[in-house]
Amino acid sequence: MQIPLIDLKRQYAAIKDEIDKAVCEVLADAQYIMGANVKTFEKEFADYIGVKHSIAVGNGTDGLVIALQSLNIGPGDEVITSPYTFFSTAESISNVGARPVFVDVRPDTYNMDENRIEAAITERTRAIMPVHIFGQPAEMEKINNIADKYGLKVIEDACQAVGAKYQGKKVGSLSDIAVFSFFPTKNLGAAGDGGMITTNDDNLAAICQALRLHGSGEGGRIAYNLLYKTEEELEEASGDNTVYDPRKYYNYLIGHNSRLDEIQAAILRIKIKKLDGYNRARQQIAAYYGQALTGTSFITPATIDGRECVYHLYILQTEKRADIVKRLAAKGIATGIYYPVPLHQQKAFRDLGYKPEDMPVAQYLSQRTFAIPCFPELTTEELDYIISAIKEDS
Repeated sequence: MQIPLIDLKRQYAAIKDEIDKAVCEVLADAQYIMGANVKTFEKEFADYIGVKHSIAVGNGTDGLVIALQSLNIGPGDEVITSPYTFFSTAESISNVGARPVFVDVRPDTYNMDENRIEAAITERTRAIMPVHIFGQPAEMEKINNIADKYGLKVIEDACQAVGAKYQGKKVGSLSDIAVFSFFPTKNLGAAGDGGMITTNDDNLAAICQALRLHGSGEGGRIAYNLLYKTEEELEEASGDNTVYDPRKYYNYLIGHNSRLDEIQAAILRIKIKKLDGYNRARQQIAAYYGQALTGTSFITPATIDGRECVYHLYILQTEKRADIVKRLAAKGIATGIYYPVPLHQQKAFRDLGYKPEDMPVAQYLSQRTFAIPCFPELTTEELDYIISAIKEDS
């Protein structure tokens, strides 16, 4: 039996007719950039998360960079985040010229340890960026309380956690600003790259909308004034503007070309209606694994009162990772190692001066954790096959 870590072909097959129809309609309409599907999807996503604003962008990494820029975070600033996450979390901080400051993670949820944050705050700290890793919400109440105490902003990296809940509220609605990814393997995945920024702050939304479009035109002027507390007037442009509005070529900020395209939006509009069902299937699979592996040597994902994990990845912890991964591969079962090198030990961040022992929990987990298949279309037969293979050496 061959079982991939995630099977996008099965998901597509189940909704093929809907997807094909939507894509063909976009092609026929020939409005490929910032069309009706993007605008409608932004509204649908905002309603789903429970926020006032959603701003679609080209990918999750761009979203994190734009979110940081909307808060005017840049050179000389520090942002506290997790070392046990995908590279783009800290990469986005460095990309705006700020310094990522790592705080070790909890051994149960793998999220940034909220009890260690205050010790990392300095006079340069501007924001805290928790990551809802593997679909498990971080401890947002305490993180927000710390931020309020020190006058800091909070940016949720929710790229792996669309649909997850913390104390009854969806992640992405629990901070100043949040970012999601629609990379194809995510719980809500596009057929390519895509991302979304969410916020309840009108000003941050306006700035993000301008930054994704080169900081130009009326939106750029508004964003410029909000960021720099000025009253810059939009210049009156002369010439024929019946086809092209010349004002769009007036740029007020150094922004980005980061837009969710119309085809991806059309696909995501179909999938978001099915997202809760997809997540419930992941939760049922996680519960099946958890019950079957009780009493074995494997450490299964933590379940925390008041939090609803959506299991973007189902992570096991073991002292025998290499042997088990090799044995599962021999049986046709795909696995994934997340993350073999924690961020504080990445060569790209060597100038930050961290040693392996500075983040002992992240270092420990990086050598012992691995993911097993947890996609919604898995059959009971496949689950039993996976469980049987895992338990051979439990």
